[in-house]
Amino acid sequence: MVNDTIASLPLEREPIGLYAPIRYVLSLGGKRIRPVLMLMAYNLYREDVSPCLMPAIGLETYHNFTLLHDDLMDRAEVRRGKACVHRKWNDNTAILSGDNMLVLAFQYMMQCEADKMPAVMRAFAKTALEIDEGQQYDIDFETRNDVTEAEYIEMIRLKTSVLLACALQIGAMLGGAAEQDTQALYRFGENLGLAFQLQDDYLDVYGDPAVFGKKIGGDILCNKKTFMLINAFLHASAEDRAELQRWIECGGDCNPDEKISAVTALYTKVGVDVMARERMDAYYAKAEACLDEVALPEERKQMLRSIALELMGRQS
Repeated sequence: MVNDTIASLPLEREPIGLYAPIRYVLSLGGKRIRPVLMLMAYNLYREDVSPCLMPAIGLETYHNFTLLHDDLMDRAEVRRGKACVHRKWNDNTAILSGDNMLVLAFQYMMQCEADKMPAVMRAFAKTALEIDEGQQYDIDFETRNDVTEAEYIEMIRLKTSVLLACALQIGAMLGGAAEQDTQALYRFGENLGLAFQLQDDYLDVYGDPAVFGKKIGGDILCNKKTFMLINAFLHASAEDRAELQRWIECGGDCNPDEKISAVTALYTKVGVDVMARERMDAYYAKAEACLDEVALPEERKQMLRSIALELMGRQS
């Protein structure tokens, strides 16, 4: 349903140079987890999800807009196996088409019941601001060596979690949920997003590339301030901290595979792999507890529990 609606969006407009990149970005696919979460939250309260479909497409359009601009800022080459917009076209096209996607996202989001639109748009605008704040924190962290775990958690909450939370919140709003349920679903998405991002940090170091979907060790090579690196510095002995610092400072002079192997070994020695799994489990448990608070029969919430398990790659 989501993919069919995206494919049918009226993007055959002039000038082609503005709209072709938008259709290209939206056609690259992905799990569509955010619109699916919005529709599932709506479906908790109403059977026919079609009135929620365009707002869900609005959220997915917004998400892909952020990816387009992230790729430009990161000078990334590839997204989902295809050339990024700034590589396929150019930087100016990426900026302008991205800006247009942001406007389209708000237009699609507004295609909801009129009496619910003010609250929906307030929630969406708040989330969009928070995501920009998270992105700026992420940029600021690149030049800082004193990032704390608390600062990092807040950054990933803003950059990743709030959009999952917003999807569930708006779906519940449009479905006519009580405020208590709406807030519980928001917190469910927020904690699930934190668990998911910490898992992403973990898998970038310890994941199977065939399962993870990309080469592991990327965060290590670019000295990204992750939960893993922050806690390695915090808990390592003086000797191990010095060794870690040497690898951080080696720049292009060190062999990439050797750096990944050495830093991974230090992480394991310090025990940050165990810390990451424990923190992941804690946030996942918080998410489960928030879903428990939603005042609906358990059978109606089972699909959300299932998608949370799927998102985290768990069986039960």
